[in-house]
Amino acid sequence: MSSYSLSHLSDSVLLRDLAALVSQDRVTTAALLAHLAEVDARKLYLPAAYPSMYAYCVGELKLSEESAFKRIRVARAARRFPAIFDALAEGRLYLSGVVMLAPYLSPENADELLAAAACKSKPEIEQLLAERFPRSEMMAWVQAPPPPLPSSDQLSPGTVGSDGPGAGQLAPGTVRLEGDLSAPGRMETAAPRSRVAPVAPERYALQVMIGKGTHDKLRYAQALLSHQLPAGEIAEVLDRALDALIAQLERRKLAATTRPRPQPRRSSADPRHIPAEVKRAVWERDGGQCTFMSEAGHRCPARTLLEFDHIDEVARGGRGTVANVRLACRAHNQYAAACTFGTGFMSHKRQEAQEAAERAGAAAEVIPWLRALGFRADEARRAAAACESLAEAPLEERVRVALSCFAKPPRGRSAWSPQAVT
Repeated sequence: MSSYSLSHLSDSVLLRDLAALVSQDRVTTAALLAHLAEVDARKLYLPAAYPSMYAYCVGELKLSEESAFKRIRVARAARRFPAIFDALAEGRLYLSGVVMLAPYLSPENADELLAAAACKSKPEIEQLLAERFPRSEMMAWVQAPPPPLPSSDQLSPGTVGSDGPGAGQLAPGTVRLEGDLSAPGRMETAAPRSRVAPVAPERYALQVMIGKGTHDKLRYAQALLSHQLPAGEIAEVLDRALDALIAQLERRKLAATTRPRPQPRRSSADPRHIPAEVKRAVWERDGGQCTFMSEAGHRCPARTLLEFDHIDEVARGGRGTVANVRLACRAHNQYAAACTFGTGFMSHKRQEAQEAAERAGAAAEVIPWLRALGFRADEARRAAAACESLAEAPLEERVRVALSCFAKPPRGRSAWSPQAVT
């Protein structure tokens, strides 16, 4: 007899044990979330060879995608507002409820909002949020979903697993094409997700919503291929389009070519430069996958956001050779740098890079205005450089500063005034 067979228990004992197990499960869930939050904060998934907390939960902890999504969302919210842990352990809140509340919580309203949501059902929490945070009745036809979790955590809050059995199923090998959701009479409360699902060996069903512009491009491609594909199968059109796109991306990112140069090009003076032949060899050797390995021998599964990483850092004399370059996802590239140079040093460098990007952005916004006033591109760039220290200033003020760099009016104008740019 299975140890899980409970037919021998009386009704009262069965109900008593069930209540005790539910209470224990709540406490266990709160403890689990506290551990997830701490592992996430310390980024301990990186030395375990996973590119994100989501990948670690799915790959290492064997949680389902939806379960991982919910628990990460709740754990991050509870780390910001620890009262959530106690509310979950005591049964006053549940995971889906916290997922719904999380986007609205702030240090000013957290205690009051969590208390108001205690012991409420999902519809009641929806009503509470609608009353506390009313949205305009003139809603857009399509409401964008909230920002996803990093690294492929794409499920929207409160709607995990909303597709019922058989919902949206397509015939094998077919693609559903639908027009722009903004068409009259099509009110949507959330942007639907694309779906790719296996339906048979070597066959997948793709369901995706596209806009009119994409639809028109697809039909035009069908027309151009009509002599080669009389039936105009959409799957064949997409296959050819992807072949062309992949070839273009490989040329740009990997320097891929069917006719490599017989002699390597003269080496660049930039120590960070990686020659084209090195990129091709490294990509083929590493199989287009991050090469970071954990101490237990687990290799990072990431195949997105890959970067060419110097094993011996450039700052320490490393060069762009096949033996010294490897593929690493962005997370492990930064992790390796932090291990070598220290987290404080890398945080300082990232802050400097962010500030430099903000200064460059402040200058870039000025250039179109100067060009519209008749200045040459090189003149506009030089004058815009004077605005790099004014990232917080209004655009009008930055344009005024740039104009003050010119000693004479631009070509074709006898004079200019501040009003010309407002």
